[in-house]
Amino acid sequence: MKWDFRRVTSVYGRLASVLGLLCVLLTGGASAQEQGPRIALIVGNGGYGTVTPLDNPGPDATLMAQTLETQGFAVTLLIDANQITLNRAISQFGRDLREAGQEATGLFFYAGHAVQSFGSNYLLPTDASLTNAADLSLVAVPAQAVLRQMFSARNRTNIVILDACRNNPFQAIPELNDNGLAEMKSPTGTFLSYSTAPGAVALDGLDGNSPFTQALARELPTPGLPIEQVFKNVRVAVIEKTNGQQTPWDTSSLTSNFVFSPEKGISAGEQAELQLWDSVKDSTDPVQVVLFMRGYPDSPFIPEARALLSRLMGSTPVVPPAPAETIAAAPEPEPEVDTSQDQQRLIGIAQSTGAAEDYQAYIDAYPEGTYAELATFELKIIAEKVERADAGTDAGETVVAALPEASRAAPPPMGTELTFTMPFTSGGEAIMGKSIEELVTLSPLFPPIEGIPDELWKDQSCSNCHQWTKEALCTQGTTYVTAADDKAISKNHPYGGGFKMNLRAWADGGCK
Repeated sequence: MKWDFRRVTSVYGRLASVLGLLCVLLTGGASAQEQGPRIALIVGNGGYGTVTPLDNPGPDATLMAQTLETQGFAVTLLIDANQITLNRAISQFGRDLREAGQEATGLFFYAGHAVQSFGSNYLLPTDASLTNAADLSLVAVPAQAVLRQMFSARNRTNIVILDACRNNPFQAIPELNDNGLAEMKSPTGTFLSYSTAPGAVALDGLDGNSPFTQALARELPTPGLPIEQVFKNVRVAVIEKTNGQQTPWDTSSLTSNFVFSPEKGISAGEQAELQLWDSVKDSTDPVQVVLFMRGYPDSPFIPEARALLSRLMGSTPVVPPAPAETIAAAPEPEPEVDTSQDQQRLIGIAQSTGAAEDYQAYIDAYPEGTYAELATFELKIIAEKVERADAGTDAGETVVAALPEASRAAPPPMGTELTFTMPFTSGGEAIMGKSIEELVTLSPLFPPIEGIPDELWKDQSCSNCHQWTKEALCTQGTTYVTAADDKAISKNHPYGGGFKMNLRAWADGGCK
């Protein structure tokens, strides 16, 4: 397939438009979201003395404290707080919010036992002891006390998260037989979240954290995700995790938008890259895709671009009909051998491994093939990466490009039958006694591409840079079996030519 490079001009024209738009974005874009102070009080009560102890509130509180600290919250963490300690901490929390000003965000998280009585919710300190429901307000801490402290600060945003109501620790007291917590009324500007629906019981969890807190810690750092969507995602995750036994609940009286993790700004180069990719990702012109890949060889969109280019290259080109007089005068064409399947197989191997030697193997076999230009382009990209890597190394640094001659070995003896798990008996000291299955998980002995930085290959598993599944390796070995000569086998490899020879012997025996 030949590409019409006259289209390049139009592509560069589009790129110029993108850069112009970028200038507008850089000069007139909105500034990053301004944040006020963030203050959090985190409580995890599990070490109870007179009621059923709980395993997970302590780890839950610790996990939430760590998660919130990464989002800019000044965190006070209490583990196994008694009544006096809890009351003092809530009072100090209110003072901190009042001093922080109206732009502050306050967050209260509680994990532990909690009960409801006469429509009010109470948090249980670790020293709570109760024999009569009338004494509940004397030994427990009203959840409403937290809301009162927040309301007194008159700040813009407050968040209350209760991962409580795991079970009723006072089932023997008749007046306290209501399950779960009651839904609370909150002042304007408050987001209330419960680990389960009002009146229902939450699960403590079996893997170190409650299902609710585990999901919340995972969703909360998502950049740009509004608080409402964070807790919606948590709800979906908990319902799935508990097989529908627990449904988190929330109510909101927020009057402004809030995100835990603001979106991170991107650089001018990243913006231009994204804009250009958006302009070519739905293209049917391979030239545009190639130009993007050449302009941004390290882009995260390169895998998508390769897949798109492969689809476009794999489509049958439309050939315009020749003039009638040319058809009449043309000699009868000789029948051509259909090599399309073999070409697709070779280029597929190269794309799966990303190795220069595999792209070169295709060009050696089909210098005028359908994918020759694609293979040549990929080789240029690889060569440019090597040049960039060389520019960053010391002039005296020595890069090993191949195994020493002493490590190379003759191919396996004729008639040798290899399996995927059978140790090699030939191929060099580096691979002797090891099977294909084992070598896939080990580290390469020298760089797969000469000049590549050490950190990209040393102490790395070979499977990190190659799709070395059993099926892919069988396809690669079959290529060596059907090759007209040993050029492909003689080329460098992370384990040397001896590995390729054994791979060919394995494939020749049916990839058992």
